[in-house]
Amino acid sequence: MSTIKAPNGQDGEPIIRAMMMPRDTNYHGTIFGGIILSLIDQAAGTVASVRARSGVVTLKMNEVIFHNPVFVGDLVSVYANLMGVGRTSMKIQAEVWAHRRDGGDPVHVTSAELIFVAVGPDRRPIPVPAE
Repeated sequence: MSTIKAPNGQDGEPIIRAMMMPRDTNYHGTIFGGIILSLIDQAAGTVASVRARSGVVTLKMNEVIFHNPVFVGDLVSVYANLMGVGRTSMKIQAEVWAHRRDGGDPVHVTSAELIFVAVGPDRRPIPVPAE
């Protein structure tokens, strides 16, 4: 089995890696954009939650432009990195890459910048702890 390498400019392993299935397609035969948005939110939320050591909620996702389609059978990798920490918020950068079934180089699908807020058990904002 071959190893999947990180695309140029990416360090480490993806936060999420998922095989796209027929249930994920729209009537054009490509993967629903909402499926990709969900993966972005989950990956970035994972990074934010680990950093905050608490629950987090998505405050904002910036403009998302789909540069390439995703097809059934593609292995989608979502990379996410912490870009900044405020008092109760965190900025996360996410990138989505598709690894086609035929091998070849990974294809950049989209990128997004997200803002998450750390929340306590009462779901109200709490300070992000110092590292």
